[in-house]
Amino acid sequence: MRTTVTMDDEVHEYAAYYARARGLTLGAAISELVRKAQNAPAPTPDIRRSPNGFPMFPPSGTGGVLTTEMVKKLEEEEFDPEAFA
Repeated sequence: MRTTVTMDDEVHEYAAYYARARGLTLGAAISELVRKAQNAPAPTPDIRRSPNGFPMFPPSGTGGVLTTEMVKKLEEEEFDPEAFA
């Protein structure tokens, strides 16, 4: 099928590099990459629970701290349940 696709410059650069490295056309490379993404296992969330069963954030490894101000800012934003479905 022939179609026109608009993509970010860095995505086009990656796809073109991928195609050249494998001796594929750009369209064939994009098709292959999409198929790989389709068949990739869904990421599993790292949900940890405290000893009393309360869900906790996983450790960030960066030493980041969740502050009261951060929580208040998020509470002020409009919640979109579709974004979390």
